[in-house]
Amino acid sequence: MQSTICASAHFFATAKYAKYAKKCAEEFDDLVDVFLTINEPQVYALQAYTNGMWPPNKISPYLSYLVQINMIRAHKKAYKAIKSVSKDYPVGIVKNIVWYDFSPNQFAFLDKIVTRFFFFLNNGFFLKPLKNHMDLIGLNFYFTTRLKGLRLNNKDDIQSDLGWWVYPPGLEKVLLHLKNYNVPLYITENGVADCTDRIRTKFIRDMLAATARAIKHGADVKGYFHWSLLDNYEWHEGFWPKFGLVHVDRENNLERKPRESFYYYADICESGRIVV
Repeated sequence: MQSTICASAHFFATAKYAKYAKKCAEEFDDLVDVFLTINEPQVYALQAYTNGMWPPNKISPYLSYLVQINMIRAHKKAYKAIKSVSKDYPVGIVKNIVWYDFSPNQFAFLDKIVTRFFFFLNNGFFLKPLKNHMDLIGLNFYFTTRLKGLRLNNKDDIQSDLGWWVYPPGLEKVLLHLKNYNVPLYITENGVADCTDRIRTKFIRDMLAATARAIKHGADVKGYFHWSLLDNYEWHEGFWPKFGLVHVDRENNLERKPRESFYYYADICESGRIVV
């Protein structure tokens, strides 16, 4: 009985979402270049129902799986709804994808299996059912996770203030994997929490270089959007992680102060070259 009620609720929710998507397509029309239906869908599901950190703060693998399936269905319906307004509208989805790496050791074979499984859950599990319902893919990439002996073993050479391991080859590998979907790719978010701006310039340089290598090997990358222009409110972490190219002084009337990395990135945007 409970499963039937859940299924009915999901049906009506996805139908309403499709109606909303169609209305957006009708109203915004030529103001929008690309329609992206959902941003980081698996992040919502995992944080709310697997880790229980976000509302409704439940720990239920079953509900997490159900929510992800529901969002897959919601995207498909929204895709069809937008296309019913105009088949010329490009429609895609934005996926946060982590690259999973492993270190050579006596458990390397098992680590390789586990990392491939994690990568599938974070990528193919969600995107493969949408293969015929995506005109493009937006990629949010921030970090790589490495296993050694079936345990988390990230290098501590370059990490963000959030403890995320900065490993640019991970971005290249994700892009090369995504080229299998044969649609244009946009890096919709790529940035680093770095309050002192100590690693952001190197982060930008190395991530763009990784993107260039992926393009050279066939990844159809059409755009790159750095995250972010301004320091922002970062989910449940609040304001303390500093992702901005421009510092926002919240103690001084929100004064904007461009960081050194701001000017470095501006030079790249103006010249079209990765400045070494």
